[in-house]
Amino acid sequence: MRLYAVVAAGGFRRYATYRVATAAGVFTNTVFGFILAYTYIALWDERPQLGGYDQSQALTYVWLGQALLMTCAMMGGGFEDELIERIRTGDIAIDLYRPADLQLWWLAGDLGRAAFHLLGRGIVPMVLGALAFDLALPVSPLTWVAFLVSVALGVVVSFAVRFLVALSAFWLMDGTGVMQMCWLAGLFFSGMLLPLNLFPGLLGDVARALPWSSLLQVPADVFLGTHTGWDLVRAYAFQGGWALVLLAAGRVLQSVATRRVVVQGG
Repeated sequence: MRLYAVVAAGGFRRYATYRVATAAGVFTNTVFGFILAYTYIALWDERPQLGGYDQSQALTYVWLGQALLMTCAMMGGGFEDELIERIRTGDIAIDLYRPADLQLWWLAGDLGRAAFHLLGRGIVPMVLGALAFDLALPVSPLTWVAFLVSVALGVVVSFAVRFLVALSAFWLMDGTGVMQMCWLAGLFFSGMLLPLNLFPGLLGDVARALPWSSLLQVPADVFLGTHTGWDLVRAYAFQGGWALVLLAAGRVLQSVATRRVVVQGG
């Protein structure tokens, strides 16, 4: 486990070196946060309590979305580009022969990336949003802890989805199309565009049941106090269940791909 802790720390340091890009990202998240916030104000003025949120909760949701956009890689931007390129060039064979688990290696690096983006690109927009608007910030420290646990589970779910997408390059040779479909689905079904509580009927039920809801909708509801007690346990079970299923699917595909590489190498 020490090896993967070192990889996670390396992932954090790697993204911390891009200071200008981080500053630009903070600026972009803040600008879009203000645009969405005023859009939500207009919408909630017309439809108070829309989706079960009051205006303060809706504005909080906006800024949580900006804080978690890169943390949970809803638009990609993590390890998947590099992994797809290594598969395409054949360098993945070297990785598969290393005395380290491929999935855990990339997961550790992605956790380091997520931790940096939460601190480096998440806190400042959230603070600026809280200064400019009346946000529904939790009073209890336990709610903040519960939120961070939910975010961590969301990051794992996000990784597991993107790992599957990257492994598709073993058969497609170019995962660009699959990757674009994945981040479009991530934006829509995570609740980044609109809270999933606003989706009507069957669409809302399906959207909340998909793994992408673990990236924003579930952590946001934990932050807003919607999930408490046993309901919080069920929210964690939902996120953890998707994480386990998707990680298991990734391990199966990894095993199949490894055998394919061994056969071709032989």
